[in-house]
Amino acid sequence: MSPSRATARAHPNIALVKYWGKRDAVRILPHQSSLSVTLAPLEVVTTVEFGAPADSVVLHGSEARGKERARVLGLLERVRSETTRALGPVRVDSRGNFPMAAGLASSAAGFAALALAGRAAAGLSTDPATISRLAREGSGSACRSVQGGVCIWHRGSREDGADSVATQAFPEGHWPELRLLVAVLSRAEKEVGSRDGMAQTVETSPYYAAWVKDAEAEIPRATAAIAARDLEALGALSERNAWRMHATAFAADPPLCYLLPGTLALLLALPAARRRGVPVWFTLDAGPNPVLLTLASHEAEVERLAREAGALEVVRCRPGGDARLVEP
Repeated sequence: MSPSRATARAHPNIALVKYWGKRDAVRILPHQSSLSVTLAPLEVVTTVEFGAPADSVVLHGSEARGKERARVLGLLERVRSETTRALGPVRVDSRGNFPMAAGLASSAAGFAALALAGRAAAGLSTDPATISRLAREGSGSACRSVQGGVCIWHRGSREDGADSVATQAFPEGHWPELRLLVAVLSRAEKEVGSRDGMAQTVETSPYYAAWVKDAEAEIPRATAAIAARDLEALGALSERNAWRMHATAFAADPPLCYLLPGTLALLLALPAARRRGVPVWFTLDAGPNPVLLTLASHEAEVERLAREAGALEVVRCRPGGDARLVEP
C-alpha cells in the first residue's frame, strides 16, 4: 500500500445496552454509555486514496450525494487537519457484504473502516482510541466497530469529547458459542431515521431522564453476565434494555413506533420457546428487525423459529474481530 492509499475492513455491531440520544449532536456525544457485540462475517471494506483527480465517494456501488457524501468528506477533512501534507482530492470506495435493508447499521462498519483507512492513507497513527474518536464523529455507533468482540462506548464527561471513546471489554474469542441472528421482517425504509428519532425522543419524551439513568446502570451488569458467559442473564438484560429504549420513543411527541405486527409476533413467541428449552432472547434497535441471541447448538432451531414467525431472511452472525488494514 502506498502512504496515500489504504484499505480497511470493519464489522457492524449490535448494541445490547443501547445508545439512544445525543448530548452534543455536532461531536456525536451520547447521554449514556452503551455496550455492543461486533458481528462477523458481516463487514464493510473501504478504500481511501488521496491524490485523485477529483473528490469521489462511492458507497455500495453508487456515487454518494447530499448528506451521505458530505458526512464522508467531512470526516476526511478532520484527517486533513492533522497533517501538513498536501493530500489533494480523495477517492473513497466502500462496499458491504450484507443487506443494507436488514436494519443493521452499515454506517457503523463504514465509518470505522473509513476512519482507519483515512488516517492510514494520510500517514497518521492508527491506534484504536484515536480511530474510535474519529469514527464516532461520522456515526456514533462506529466507535464500537473499531475493536472486535464486546466493546463499551463510554459516555465521557468532557465537552470536547476526548473521553467519549469505545474500548474493548472482551475479545472476539471470549464467548465462541454465542450466536446473533438478524431476523429480517421488513426491508422497507424507516419513516423516521435514528438521528431524527433520537433528537425527538430527547426533546419530548418524559421518560428520557429515567432511560439515561437506567441504561448507564446496565453496563456493569451486562459486563458481568458476559464475563460469566451467562446467556440467560445477558438475554434478560438485553430484552429489558430494548423494551425501555422503545418505551422512551413511544412516549415522544409525536410518538415513535418502530415495531411492526410481525416484530411483536416474533418477540412474543420467545417466552414460549424458552419454556420449551430453547435459549433465545432478543435485542432490537430503532427498526422492525430483531436480533436473536442464542448459542451455536441452537442456531438452526432459532432460525426456524424466526422464519415461522415471518422472517423474510435470517442473517447468522457470531462475534467478530477488530477493524484492520488489508490489501485492496
